[in-house]
Amino acid sequence: MIKLKTLKGVKLSKKVKIGIIGVGQIGKKHIERYKTIQDVEIVAVCDINEEEAKKVCEIYNIPKFYNDFRELLRKEDIEAVDVCLHNNLHMPVTVEALNCGKHVYCEKPMAGSYIDALTMYETAKRNKKYLSIQLSTLFSKDTKGAKILIEKGYLGKIYYARSTGYRRLGRPFIDGYGSKFFVQKEISAGGALYDMGVYHIANLLYLMGNPEVLRISGKIYSEVEINEERKNISNYNVEELGIGFVKFKNNITMEIIEAWAIHLDQFESSYIVGNKGGIRLNPLRYFTNIGDLPMDATFNLEIADYRWHNVYEIGDAYDSPQHHWISALQGKVELLPTAEIALNTMLISEGIYLSDNSGREVTSEEVKQNSKSTSLEI
Repeated sequence: MIKLKTLKGVKLSKKVKIGIIGVGQIGKKHIERYKTIQDVEIVAVCDINEEEAKKVCEIYNIPKFYNDFRELLRKEDIEAVDVCLHNNLHMPVTVEALNCGKHVYCEKPMAGSYIDALTMYETAKRNKKYLSIQLSTLFSKDTKGAKILIEKGYLGKIYYARSTGYRRLGRPFIDGYGSKFFVQKEISAGGALYDMGVYHIANLLYLMGNPEVLRISGKIYSEVEINEERKNISNYNVEELGIGFVKFKNNITMEIIEAWAIHLDQFESSYIVGNKGGIRLNPLRYFTNIGDLPMDATFNLEIADYRWHNVYEIGDAYDSPQHHWISALQGKVELLPTAEIALNTMLISEGIYLSDNSGREVTSEEVKQNSKSTSLEI
């Protein structure tokens, strides 16, 4: 079951005052989420598009706007910031914010490369500040139910998992959704693996206890026909399909398939199996044998969710990544290790790229040694 634990050393005010860095499509979604959370005050936003920042302040009744994030970080009343920028900007902005004494919530993926993500993680530790990454799948009812089954021992010894993500034609900008910056390696660092795969891989890592990665093999593709005009406008140069196989410590393995575009119908959902039972997510199902009887079980997660909120009195602390982060900052609950999970996810994703480039399986140490910063100057 979800565990409540009061954190020591957190001295934020009851009403957490935050700043939003980046008010594009994602930033606006984060603002709307914060507006539903009690005891949160957005005191300022920042975007290089000053007109857009001003408009957002007017729409959401936010007092201040800036076009230089460093000015926002100088505001003493801001206790924490939410970084809603493109992938290769995550590290430099997050590191500067942490060094300025702010707690940081950052969009996924953690960064554009493993070494940049590690820099963020180590900076947070050094400054004794919270760093949380947007891993929304950890807060789904399916994941909460799956975590209970695993912690109660219904899977037994976990040994295999499969992470899947599917779109038939869903490449950002190329197929009509999102901006061209999602498909430029110089800005985003990756394609389907960084955009969608992060959620699915991280979710399974969380459920399996974030096991230590040993070896990775993988392949990436960009083969589905493409609108030439859109391709030329966007300078599209990332993968639409990522495939991987990961070997973990304790004889655990995981397959990965993540598609932005593919000539197939819907993939089966992600799953985890152990020697006593297995689970499939979305919707949550449990599989085991009772004697000679194979059993397939489903769950009423709506009733379970009602009990989680009311019997155990956890309120909205696990309703979304933002709800959870704010609750952790207020000392109400223990912050889930999203930064550690996101860091391991970065290691796996970059391992797939390195394996594809080298044409062979690679070790986790090779990934760490070969990882290079993709950070953009700001």
